[in-house]
Amino acid sequence: MSEDRLKTVDKIFTGNSTMDGAGVKLNRIFGGHLSAKITDPFLLLDNFGSENPEEYLAGFPWHPHRGIETVTYMLQGKAYHEDSEGNKGVIFPNDLQWMTAGSGIFHQEMPEPINTDDPEEKLRVVGNPKGLKGFQLWINLPAGMKMTDPTYRGIVQKDTPIVENGEGATVKIIAGNYMKTEGPFRGGYGLNPSYMDVLMDPEAEFSYTPERGYTSIIYGVEGTAVTGGSQKAQLQEGMAAVMSREGDRISIITGSSKFRFLLITGKPLNEEIYWYGPIVMNTEDQIREALSDLQNNRFVRQKNPVFQ
Repeated sequence: MSEDRLKTVDKIFTGNSTMDGAGVKLNRIFGGHLSAKITDPFLLLDNFGSENPEEYLAGFPWHPHRGIETVTYMLQGKAYHEDSEGNKGVIFPNDLQWMTAGSGIFHQEMPEPINTDDPEEKLRVVGNPKGLKGFQLWINLPAGMKMTDPTYRGIVQKDTPIVENGEGATVKIIAGNYMKTEGPFRGGYGLNPSYMDVLMDPEAEFSYTPERGYTSIIYGVEGTAVTGGSQKAQLQEGMAAVMSREGDRISIITGSSKFRFLLITGKPLNEEIYWYGPIVMNTEDQIREALSDLQNNRFVRQKNPVFQ
């Protein structure tokens, strides 16, 4: 394929250091009305965590969501999660939770370091036993599915395929398809999302062809690489590159260092959004309805969310 069909970088987000929840240190890579026009259907991406438990133990206590999906991916430490109907579990390193908030749910996510006194948990230590590192991605739901029933999905490491591309890249496929291998998440309400964790060796190459017109985002987890075809762009840790919707193929090449990144793609909705904290709807009236529901104990419409 000729180089002029390679996708180029349209926008770079480097994020801002902030605190969220009850005081969790994180870097908000993108999130808000303005960035959502560029990252549609993806609304927000947080890189959270610290090597110091005091900077994350306060966690994300009970809070509501409506109109979106949240995808939590842990690389270090663990996070207890629980919803308002009593569903609960633990997200360990290399595991995910893909939650459809839909019509409304309350939940909490409380991070902790791995318990090294527990022999089974000790096997899950990645890096510093006291460290925490993870990501949360918010995905918009289309207007016709904003009030769908809430659903929890646990995606564990052993159920997530990993493939080698033969050119120095190892690809963990969480959602979507790569080299005829499909990830465990299926659904997406017409958004057809892909979510992959890619580790490249030095002097390696990686190519991926998303659906035409889809939003494609590369988030650098570690190291550096180059992408962009005839208009080269440097990729590095903490940087999210939104690729052009024109062109056919994403191409990434490493030099003397490794590069680990998240690749996220999905079909843009091109819909109006009204955003109030953890609630994202299509109209101002829908936001008013959600706030009224909160005040009058009507927020949770479906009392038995599906737990998969």
